[in-house]
Amino acid sequence: MDGNQVRVALAQIRATDDPEQNLSQVSTWTARAAEQGAKIVVFPEATMVRFGANPRSAAERWAERWVAELPRIAREHDVLLAVGIFVPSEDGRVRNRVVVTDGAAVQSHYDKVHLFDAYSTKESDHTEPGEPYVHTEALSTRIGLATCYDVRFADQFTHLGREGCELVVLPTAWADGPRKAEQWNLLVRARAMDAQAYVLGCDQAFDPEAKLSFGVGRSLVAGPLGEVVAEAGPDEELLLAELDLDLVGKVREQVPVLRAQRD
Repeated sequence: MDGNQVRVALAQIRATDDPEQNLSQVSTWTARAAEQGAKIVVFPEATMVRFGANPRSAAERWAERWVAELPRIAREHDVLLAVGIFVPSEDGRVRNRVVVTDGAAVQSHYDKVHLFDAYSTKESDHTEPGEPYVHTEALSTRIGLATCYDVRFADQFTHLGREGCELVVLPTAWADGPRKAEQWNLLVRARAMDAQAYVLGCDQAFDPEAKLSFGVGRSLVAGPLGEVVAEAGPDEELLLAELDLDLVGKVREQVPVLRAQRD
């Protein structure tokens, strides 16, 4: 990181139902991001195995290996990784988890709090919700963690902003549907304004061959004023952005909504 600047990369991949293949994708795309100077690399929700497959079976067989391999990949390429995986829960379901690691000092995770029980889907049938909101310290800044459907809950992002987070990583598998891409764009930008922080919304790439694509693409980096810093198209893409973290403090000073908000 140069001064208070940081280069980030959002790896908008299309996960398969093969966790081994997906782990190889993480390694390949992380290398590409590091070669282009990224210090933070974000992958989508369900990078371990795409939605539509059996998450419990994948978690039981693969979670331990992924939890071991992600720090190795981060360490090899000298980056901070944020990746969506599944781990077994004690009640027979899974936890929808974001693992954050630099391979050394930073080892953190967040289990998705708000489960996607909406439209005709019931994520809680196979996923146990997490409990607290989570942030971590890395690269001389504070980073909040959230996942997909969380983006519809403004209080989570306001909380992270009030905790001093300058970035929020948001791994996502945003299912396609009427007006869904439009909602995604609006919500990421609105939550960036709520947190007065950068939000790094990394979605799964759109799958034109699927009956229902668990991603619309359109990964987005939104700034603390709700501005679009960088935006991807629908297909697989490595989205890069240079962030000025000093802007976060300036915005919070000029428009002190986080301090003024009443509990």
